[in-house]
Amino acid sequence: MTRAGGPGDGAAYDVQLGDGHLGNGHLNDGHLGDGPAIGRVLGTLDATPLQFWVAVSPGAYLQLDDVVVTTRVLPGGAPVTISGVVTQVRARHEGASFDSDVFAIADGTLPAQIQEAAEITTTRVEPEVYVPPEPGAVVRRAGGSERDGALYFDRMDKRIPIGFGRDGEPLYINAEFLDGTRGAHVSISGISGVATKTSFATWLLYAAFRSGVLGGAGETTNTRALIFNVKGEDLLFLDHPNTRIDETVEAAYAKLGLPVGPFPDVQVYAPPRSGDPTGAPDVASRMTGVDAFYWTVAEFCIERLLPFVFADADDDRQQYTMVVHAVAAHLARVAEPADGGVVIDGRRVGSYEDLVDLIQDRLLDEETRPDWTGSAVGLGTVNAFLRRLISSKRDLSRLIRGDLPTDRPHGVNTAESKQVTVVDLHNLPDRAQRFVVGVILKSEFERKEKSGTRKPLLFVVLDELNKYAPRDGTSPIKEVLLDIAERGRSLGVVLIGAQQTASEVERRILVNSAIKVTGRLDAAEVSRPEYGFLPPAQQKRALIAKPGTMFVNQPDIPVPLVAEFPFPAWATRHEEAGTPPAGTLRSAVTATDAFAVVAAARRQTVPDDEIPF
Repeated sequence: MTRAGGPGDGAAYDVQLGDGHLGNGHLNDGHLGDGPAIGRVLGTLDATPLQFWVAVSPGAYLQLDDVVVTTRVLPGGAPVTISGVVTQVRARHEGASFDSDVFAIADGTLPAQIQEAAEITTTRVEPEVYVPPEPGAVVRRAGGSERDGALYFDRMDKRIPIGFGRDGEPLYINAEFLDGTRGAHVSISGISGVATKTSFATWLLYAAFRSGVLGGAGETTNTRALIFNVKGEDLLFLDHPNTRIDETVEAAYAKLGLPVGPFPDVQVYAPPRSGDPTGAPDVASRMTGVDAFYWTVAEFCIERLLPFVFADADDDRQQYTMVVHAVAAHLARVAEPADGGVVIDGRRVGSYEDLVDLIQDRLLDEETRPDWTGSAVGLGTVNAFLRRLISSKRDLSRLIRGDLPTDRPHGVNTAESKQVTVVDLHNLPDRAQRFVVGVILKSEFERKEKSGTRKPLLFVVLDELNKYAPRDGTSPIKEVLLDIAERGRSLGVVLIGAQQTASEVERRILVNSAIKVTGRLDAAEVSRPEYGFLPPAQQKRALIAKPGTMFVNQPDIPVPLVAEFPFPAWATRHEEAGTPPAGTLRSAVTATDAFAVVAAARRQTVPDDEIPF
């Protein structure tokens, strides 16, 4: 179909459409560029500056997420380029009146033709003269610099690759909305097991670290990431190459401008094994390069960590929370360090169980109770506190120790660790997980506050965010996470939170997340207002999205990008792990202080094969 004298100021079109070949689709005056023509703006539906429909040429097609461009020539000859993304596509028979006509048309007894049309949501207008495209105007598939302009990639001074679009070309996010320059924090939502939330979070970290956008080599090296591993041991092998990497994956990384390989600098921490006097880390599949973390009884008292024992969101609404803070303050005042343990009122406390027992004795004694809780607290409130404290013995005893040497390294400090710090929590019960997350986040945030500088950055990856920062209630962990969400940008602390249901996460955390990502969602969740940034077609697509497909919304672009990120170059499970890095070739036992093992053996029986020399 050849047509002359199209819309505009009379400039002639010379476009060959409908013969199966995508023509040049350019105006003789050069305004439309060199991209392939794909159709024309529909005249049977309203065209607006922000949305319009395109009739797709015979022999051509448009799919969801395609990027297109058209031009409107204003009176006087000034061109306005209108770019957009395909957000809906439909096909219908023209000439049919009834549903049953489809059979007659298929048999050839009723004349009709198939016409496809695509809905275009405008992403950019240059210059910013918001006029609608004229019906009949040629629409072209955007590529190269036109595609970069339509998606604002040309305005991103620092951009991080996040994967590929449906056209097979790279997609990016603006690093300034991740590193705190103009925004910070990432929220990732999706169904557990198929939404690949954790995989995308680690992929985003890898792309940020290896793309060079965080600064020079020194600044990138000093940037830190803290990852809490809450499910299985999949994140314990980030520093191992993936044995399933093939040439296709290597080509994908090369196209994104990234090297292929594992995270080069990783430190893994795990809790001590339950009942193990040596304090060896509790891991099963990874036996090299793992260190145990715990807190001494003295640290627990002096640093006032007791509130994190009561970290459930419902707890802070109970009256006994005043007892929690009163007891924590009293412990900090009276506890005297004694070789990992403490001495309180002349009594040696060498374990968490001993500490709980002492607190119980003092609170049940009418003479000593006012010193610990104050005089205005009733016995019922004290008993409620004690019931919950006593129940924590089983969960926290292996984390709060007084039986291990104090000079043995046992704390998690990202400033003194490697670039990526993985804290394994999957073997801990829920209460212990909350305690660890709360205490470590508190210490890391306070350290950044004291430094007074935004850089080096600290990325925090936390799954199950709806558990730690639920919409209702308050808790010590939630308060720390809110602090990070609201003040972390200025302090260089960036939260990458993942959750199955964003609707159950504290709203202030979601509002402060500059980048919002969703994988596959269920029908009930996608209808919630937290996903209002997704156009209707993308909300429906989220119900059937396959693993590895993510909908990424960022402030620069008015329409979320649909990206498929590459297969991880690092091992995501033990079976994929290649040769471990040389720096980790030490056993989980020898990662501990060998003399501490002997010291523990003197106190109680330890098998000879557990002593590392």
